Order: sequence, then C-alpha cells, then structure tokens
Amino acid sequence: MAASEALSARLAAQPAGPGFDAGRQAAADRLAAMGLPGRRDEYWRWTDPTPFNAETATPAAPGEAEAPLFAEVDSLKVVFVDGVFDAEASDDLAMGGVEISRLAASEPAWATGLYGALEAAGQNPVKRPFAALNTAQASDGLLIRVTAQAEKAINLVYVHKSEVSDPVLHHLIKMEEGAELTILETGPAGARFNKAMEVDVAKGARFHHIRVQGAEQDRRAVTHIFARVAAEALFKSFTLTVNGQLTRNEAYIDMVGDDAVAHIAGAALGDGKDGKFHHDDTVFVTHGALRGESRQVFKKVLKNGALGTFQGKIWVKPGAQKTDGYQISQSLLLDEDSQFLAKPELEIYADDVKCSHGSTTGAIDDTALFYLRSRGVPEEEAKGLLVLSFLADAIDEIEDEALKEEIVARLEDWLARHRS
Repeated sequence: MAASEALSARLAAQPAGPGFDAGRQAAADRLAAMGLPGRRDEYWRWTDPTPFNAETATPAAPGEAEAPLFAEVDSLKVVFVDGVFDAEASDDLAMGGVEISRLAASEPAWATGLYGALEAAGQNPVKRPFAALNTAQASDGLLIRVTAQAEKAINLVYVHKSEVSDPVLHHLIKMEEGAELTILETGPAGARFNKAMEVDVAKGARFHHIRVQGAEQDRRAVTHIFARVAAEALFKSFTLTVNGQLTRNEAYIDMVGDDAVAHIAGAALGDGKDGKFHHDDTVFVTHGALRGESRQVFKKVLKNGALGTFQGKIWVKPGAQKTDGYQISQSLLLDEDSQFLAKPELEIYADDVKCSHGSTTGAIDDTALFYLRSRGVPEEEAKGLLVLSFLADAIDEIEDEALKEEIVARLEDWLARHRS
C-alpha cells in the first residue's frame, strides 16, 4: 500500500472527535504534509512504526487487574475505559483552584487557541506524525486550567477491557501564573494507545507529572508530551514503564522564560521472556532564554532479549546564556540477549553554557554483587537491590516522598515476579 493510501486508511478508520475544528484541521494538514513515518526516518530507525501506521489495532487481551496504584493518595480520580470517560467510576470534576472539563463535551474560550498549538510548535525540527494524528482525531481527554495551588492531585486511570480498543486521548493543561498541580497517570488504556498532553506553564507555576504505564505484555502505546515553560516556572515529569510489547514516549520541552526549570526522567523494566519488549524514549529540550536548567535522566533494565532505545537532544538557541543542561541515559543488561541503543545529542549556539550528555551500557557489578552475597544476602535479592540502586537517580526526580515510595514498591513487586 502506498504511503498516501496508508494515511488515508488510517484517518478514515477513526473520524475526528468533536469541537476544536480549527485546531483539528490544522493538525490534519500538518499530517498530510509530513505523512506517516517509516524506518528510513531518522528518529524511527530503531523503532518500527508499522503497528501505529496500521488501519486498526492489533488485538491485545486485557491482562489481570493490578493492585491500584496511588489508591492511598488524596487525589481526584478520572477514569477512562478503552478511551471512554466513565462518569460513575470517576470523582466529581469540581475542585478548588482548578477548572476541569472534557474535550468531548466543551470548548472553553481559554482552550480554543491553545489546543494543538504546542504540538504544532513541537513539529520543528523533528516531525512527530502521530502527535499530529492525535490532535486531529482525539475523541476525548481533559481540558484543565489551573488558577492557584490545586487542592489535590488529579489521578488519570486508564482501563483496558476490549481486545481491539484503540483510544486516542488528548489532554490540554494551562497553568496560570503561580499555580501548582500534580498529574498522576496509571493503566494500560487499550490494545493500542495514542495519547498527547500539552502543558503550558506560565511564570512561576509548578507542574508535576508522574506516570506508570500498565504492565500488560501485549499493549502498544505511543505517547507525547509538549510543554512550554515560562520564566521561573518548573516542569517535572517521571515515567515508569514495566513490560508492554511496544512503547514509544516522546517529549518536547520548550523553555521560553528566564530561570525556567525542566526535568524529565524515566525508568523502564523489560523482560522479553513472555513476549517482545521494545521501549523507546525520544526527548527534545530547547533552551531559548537565560539561566535555564534542564535534566534528562533515563534508566532501563533489560533481560531475555528486551530492547531499549533512547534519543535525546539539548538544543541551546542563540542568546540562551548561562544554560545548564544535563542528559544521561543508561542501561543495565541482565543477560547477553538484550540490547540498548542510544543517540545523545547537543546542539549549542551560545558560548556561556554548562551542558553535558552521556550514555552507558553494562551488566550488574560483580564486585557489588559479591559484597552483598558475602554478607548473607541471597543472590536474586542482591540483584534486586542493585537494580533499585541503578534506577535511583531517575526515581529521585520525584519530589513527593509518598509517591516515590509507591513507585519503589511497584518496582520491588516487578523484580520479585521476574526473578530467575
């Protein structure tokens, strides 16, 4: 099938959602101009986009329900089942300091010009076709305007029930000056999941994002985060991925204000014993103002033929002096069958900056393992401790200690279930 025919079929398979006609049409035009990606595209050379290009989702049986994460956290719960908002399972959307509405039900004035704007800006210099597809076709999502410090976190729960579900969700978040919000995300969502989140962080605002991608082995997901960070604002995002056949997480962070801070981190654990595991983090951070601080910290633990990739870039524009940019991607391979591929990049057009990047791949340290074994720690338990130690730098990007403890508990559970 020709590329144009494949795109037409992909668009026809899932009609555009309601509202935001101008933003959706602009996204459809962008997508038509760039087309769907192929393996020859530079940023898709390590990840086969075919499952996302396909007209329909490959069936994936829902897995057994996991113990709910963040259940003890005081939060406002919003549930989507196969991409459809579940009012009965969700809390009342009213909350102090926050205005929440659904993409499928309203088009507030503040959102009309913003919907799709950050995604459009994030298409240069790297094309992101599935993000444009999302903006054009998203059937639902949340529109969130934060005017003060939110009373509590918003917990987005994605439930997978249908073997052929193919949800496309788009969340738009506007952080007004000085506002603060934490977004939690959990669950597999569907057989194939396309999600985009646009976050506009105004001066002095603080945005925290913690995401745990569901452990179903057959799920496939392509996700996008687009953030614009103004002066003295903070953006922080952490993602934990356990299992999943194919996951690609893209992020584009545009630091447009002086003294802005943006940290994005991820931890992935993949075991290919029960099926293919392919995990891709593709990150692009742009510094366009003075004294910006960015951190990219990504760790992957891989075994039984699992494959992980990382593509990360720090782009410092002319005039963005005193930039402090840091990027690290590391993998821990628990056998000789697994593989990690990395492409770290720096592109700098300012002369007074502190930027660094690095990438390493290795096995468990035999000396450290011997030290723990010599003190009576069983071998598999010792390996688990070393894995947790390896992931610590990424997990430390979570500021809330209670949330950090929940993430560590989920990691310990995964390690216990996947011991040799």
